[in-house]
Amino acid sequence: MTRYIPVRETILGGAILVLLLLISSRFSGFVAPSNLANVFNDTAPLIILALGQMVVILTRCIDLSVAANLALTGMAVAMINVAMPGLPIPVIIAIAVLLGAIMGAINGVLVWKLAIPPIVVTLGTMTIFRGIIFLISDGKWVNSHEMSPAFTDFPRMLLLGLPVLSWAAIITIILFGIMMARTQFGRSIFAVGGNPHAAVYTGIDVGKTQFWAFVVSGALAGLTGYLWVSRFAVAYVDIAGGFELEVVAACVIGGISIAGGVGSVGGAVLGAIFLGVVKNALPVVNISPFWQLAISGSAILIAVAFNARAGRTKGRIILKEAEAAQ
Repeated sequence: MTRYIPVRETILGGAILVLLLLISSRFSGFVAPSNLANVFNDTAPLIILALGQMVVILTRCIDLSVAANLALTGMAVAMINVAMPGLPIPVIIAIAVLLGAIMGAINGVLVWKLAIPPIVVTLGTMTIFRGIIFLISDGKWVNSHEMSPAFTDFPRMLLLGLPVLSWAAIITIILFGIMMARTQFGRSIFAVGGNPHAAVYTGIDVGKTQFWAFVVSGALAGLTGYLWVSRFAVAYVDIAGGFELEVVAACVIGGISIAGGVGSVGGAVLGAIFLGVVKNALPVVNISPFWQLAISGSAILIAVAFNARAGRTKGRIILKEAEAAQ
């Protein structure tokens, strides 16, 4: 695993640099530091969600309900803010994270205790969460004039030259880097995804680890729900529709193996940044946004092919070592 992750990250980082150079040849202002900071800020929600999705995918699962979780949490905290505009922002953030974690726990319990395939569980809960948004809002929008200034201003507040939204992504990256490299939970995630049967013999509860992976993903979706709604100052039923596919794409492009057990925090972040650059660059250089889908799809196919090639090469190395030992 450690042999191939740096290679993938280097290639993806190089691809992003080449992309920036090509864009700057058409519009030099795109690579200005202030604009790159704006691109990062725009990509921050995708980075946060991709890190949560990474944890789930590493355990051989997938969470397709993250965007619906985001939307439901965002609507819930927006309605709470309308009802109680004086509620402190830290309390609202705590409520958002808790609601998101509860929805993640629902996914985790269904996968863990009922052994339902994760893709089936999260497709079902995705629809349920969207339906709940309609029920609690009666299909109505919560608009900016109904939200308190503190609620909408928080993600835009500047701290050391960057908005709070960007700092939320940076802090999440740091925390996940430490968690995946330095904690028992991080090692358990790789063990479960790499070889669940062997993980059982080492005393790791596979189902429980997958459960907590869904909780982590849900909590980050809840946090992103508040940040998304407060940043755009609007909440409605179809908010972030289809965004779960971008989240999965960011992970796959970043080298997170759908088969589990292989991936890194850096890869997930670079995958999200790649999609963020593509999304922000195409309109600037007068290319149809529909090309974003083609570029993203091509990048996914290339990433999957690279992962498959790396896996076959690794397998051949293991076989050669085994033959040499005989």
